[in-house]
Amino acid sequence: MTPIRLLLTDDHEIILDSLSLLLTRIEGVEVVGTLNDSRDVMGFLGDHEVDIVLSDMNMPHLDGINLTLKIRQQFPRIKVLMLTVSEDADSIREAFRAGISGYVMKKAGKAELEKAVKTVARGEKYFSESVMTQLVALPVSPVRVLDEAPAPLSPLTDRELEVIRLVAQELSTNAIAEKLFISPGTVETHRHNILRKLAVKNSIGIIKYAVRHGLL
Repeated sequence: MTPIRLLLTDDHEIILDSLSLLLTRIEGVEVVGTLNDSRDVMGFLGDHEVDIVLSDMNMPHLDGINLTLKIRQQFPRIKVLMLTVSEDADSIREAFRAGISGYVMKKAGKAELEKAVKTVARGEKYFSESVMTQLVALPVSPVRVLDEAPAPLSPLTDRELEVIRLVAQELSTNAIAEKLFISPGTVETHRHNILRKLAVKNSIGIIKYAVRHGLL
């Protein structure tokens, strides 16, 4: 099986060394490079096979959001997993609008990093639980993005926002039912209503649409 190829970029060498040591211990993951200058990333991607860029949010010269925009434009196949200490909801929302595939706090341990990397490698989104808490805490207010007017939305209920948060954590219907003390059938009803209200087809669509339209 081909390993998941990671490029790590952070302006602090000690963090790069620690991340590299931690990630190389994960089965099925290969760290193909570490860069402490974000300006070198694009050149590296042009010369090497990379699946995921694990990037710090706050870096000199080219921050994580601007780096993500460049990667998405030139190498759309490559995914970006943001690793940061910031739990600021506006920064998180901006990062997802730039096109990142996941957002993990630097305080995360090996198990969460492994889950994040492998989730993103499958083409899914990954949100740390603390990140989802910050996003869901924001008021629901659809906004215009890139001058594109979103379709009118029915208002999401507080319970539906709770379901969105748990869906984003990849919990099963039964697990969501247990956490919310409701029946699996009720969870499926909420999921159906969310899909209908947001006009999307699946769980990934729920999160993409919600972030894009400022619902989280």
